[in-house]
Order: sequence, then structure tokens, then C-alpha cells
Amino acid sequence: MTDRLGGSRFVGGPDYVALSEQTVRTFLAPLAEVSALLGGEATQWTVREVGDGNLNLVFIVKGPKGGIVVKQSLPYVRMVGESWPLPLDRIFFEYEALKIQSAAVPHLVPKLYHFDRGMAAIVMELLEPHLILRKGLIGGIRYPKLAEDVATFAAGTLFATSDLGSPAVVKKERQSLFCNNITLCKITEDLVFTDPYQIAPMNRWTTPQLDDVAAEFRHDSALKVAVQELKWMFLSRGEALLHADLHTGSIMVTPNQTRVIDPEFAFYGPMGFDVGAFMANLLLAYFSQSGHATKGDDRRAYQVWILETLETFWTTFNRLFLAHWREGGGDAFPKPLFDDAAGEAALDAYRIKTMARLFADAIGFTGAKMARRILGLAHVEDLESIIDPDLRAQCEKRALRMARTLMTERQTLTSIHEIRDMAETIEREPVR
Repeated sequence: MTDRLGGSRFVGGPDYVALSEQTVRTFLAPLAEVSALLGGEATQWTVREVGDGNLNLVFIVKGPKGGIVVKQSLPYVRMVGESWPLPLDRIFFEYEALKIQSAAVPHLVPKLYHFDRGMAAIVMELLEPHLILRKGLIGGIRYPKLAEDVATFAAGTLFATSDLGSPAVVKKERQSLFCNNITLCKITEDLVFTDPYQIAPMNRWTTPQLDDVAAEFRHDSALKVAVQELKWMFLSRGEALLHADLHTGSIMVTPNQTRVIDPEFAFYGPMGFDVGAFMANLLLAYFSQSGHATKGDDRRAYQVWILETLETFWTTFNRLFLAHWREGGGDAFPKPLFDDAAGEAALDAYRIKTMARLFADAIGFTGAKMARRILGLAHVEDLESIIDPDLRAQCEKRALRMARTLMTERQTLTSIHEIRDMAETIEREPVR
């Protein structure tokens, strides 16, 4: 891996220009490692822009020997346009997060080949024949390793970057760096925790079918207190380095492999946020399934699989995180303090209590991440691709009903089995 430019700034400079399908070859040609991966001459490389996300340019480049991906920040929010400026720095934080994640779970993130500060661009592994998980869930595809792999990613990265698994000096240095990812944190703070609960110019929902529900969310005082408590946790509790955008559009899969991508929102926050983000997107996929049913497949069996995946994800995450903690490695709860049977028993009781708190946090964040995808700016294809607005609204109302309960009752929901039972009950009952 190489850095073309040094200096104290994060990214960008006078030579920055947005890449295009025509200029990517010129950008890559001087990079010996990348050229060797692609093979042949630059004139033989094919370039295709595939970015369908909200923020960045993404190019797939293929040569006679292989392929790579180029990802570049734009100085604005792509889904909105130049009227919403955005710093280029997010690609730097993605690069730094990928390096840290690679140390913890190298088999679950893409390989890095090159980082260019001046052009605000990363060159990384092309994941083929991987599919964006969200599209697989819409298509009704089952992924046997998904739950275990994402749980391994979450447990491994969250533990390793927390005070439980990292020396305090290392954590503080990293936390200081990622505190500069201010703008993307602000996007989360507004779009997840604030805008769906007030009149905001970029909010949207299925109208008029959800007009009443959107108004109820804006006027529900208990709900607004609950979501602001979650926002306060997000603002103040720097427990570990979060991916911070761990949804089903940030995971690429085959039946046998899982890769987590796009950690540009990374910062130090509450561990339950990453866990809740993934669970929220599984539940959104679950409630969307009736909108994708056909005469030959009512999707009910697939819904069972989604909930099994949800349950396995949490139970595996819980088991793996506890296993990491029992091995130790950080400055919090050092092993010499608990080197007898009584000490170990007391510490293990505390560990179990902490995981229960983490579960409650995750459940609350699950609800917040579900609601923002229906009442806020950025929605999910799982629901948006349901053509019939009345059918889509029915799916969304079920999801919103669950989202509200998860946020307001997170302290009383103590097991993943309760969450699964709740989803099944809501799915069966008539939509009001």
C-alpha cells in the first residue's frame, strides 16, 4: 500500500478532480502494484462506474489478469447534489477504519491496495462474484454463513478497539483521530435521531398512506424522549470504533463468503449502534417480504430464515464478545485483579450484566434505524422497490410499529427470542 502525498491535512488538494470512466486509467497506470494486479496495458483495461450509493464515485476496473475497485469522495452528497456540500475527508476515515478492521478480522473486509490523499481515493479488492446483501434479501437468497460472519466482524472489531481489548493509549490516539469525522457523525445525528421526529425539509414517506403515522411520531413525547436518550448515547459514549453504517447495503456476500465494506462513517461510539444497525436492516427485510411475494412463493419460509438469522447473529455476537473479553487484552478489567476463583466469578457476573445492557442499547438503536429508513431522507430498496404504494405502506406500518416499541421498551425486552416473537406477531396481525 502506498501514499502519494504526505502532509498534515487528511485528503484533497489543488490537484483534486472528480474521476470519470475516461480518466481512471490515467490515475491507475503509474501504480505498479495495481497495474500488476490488472495485467496488460492501460488501454486494455475496462472501466465502469457503478456507484449507486448516496455519497461517492465507485469504479470497477478490469484487466487481463484481474480487477480492482476505485472509490473516490465527492465534495457533496451525491444523492442530493452540489447544494449539499460535504468534506472529502470521509475517504480518509474509511481508509483508517479499514486498516484497523483488517487487523482484527482480515477475512471479512476487502484488501487495500492504494490510498491517494490528493485525489481522495482508495484502490481496493474487487469482490466477485459477491452481491450486495440487500439485493440478495430482496431476491429471497439464503446465506448460510451470514449471521456468524457479521457477528464475528462486529464482536472482533468492537472488542479490539474498546478499552476491554486495547491499551488505553492506543484507544485514545485512535479516538482523537476519528473525532474529526464530524460531518458524517452530524448526518447520523440529524437523519437518524432528529429529523424523522419533526418537520424537516428532506423527510419523505409513502404519502398519503403514512401521513397519519408520520404525524404520530412527531407528536409522541415518550418516543421523542426515548430517541433523544439514544442520541445522547451516540454523542457521548465512545466505547469502540464503530463501522457506524453497518446495514445490508454495506455487506457483500456469496453463499460462502461475507465482506463488510464502506466504513466511511466510522467513529468511536456506543457498541450497540453497530449491532442494532444490522438487526434493523434484517427486520426491514423481514417486513418487506410480503411486498415481494409471488404466486409461487409467499415468502413466509424466507421470513422464518431472516428471523433465524437475526437470532443467530445476536447469540453468536454475545458468545464471541464474551470469549474475547475472557481472554482480555485491554486496560479495562486487567486480569491480575481477578486471578482467583472468587474474582473471576464476580467479573463474569459483571460481563453478563454488561451484555444485557449492550442488548438493550442495540434494541433501541434497532428501532431508531428502522424508523429513519421509512420517515426520513434515505430509504431502503427492500421497501422502495414494492411498486404498489398501498402494499408498501402496509409493510412500512408494521415496521414502524415495531420500531416504536423497540425504542420505548428497550429496557424491558431482555432476549432476542422476544424480538423474534414480536416481529412474528406484528406480521400476523391486521394493519391498522
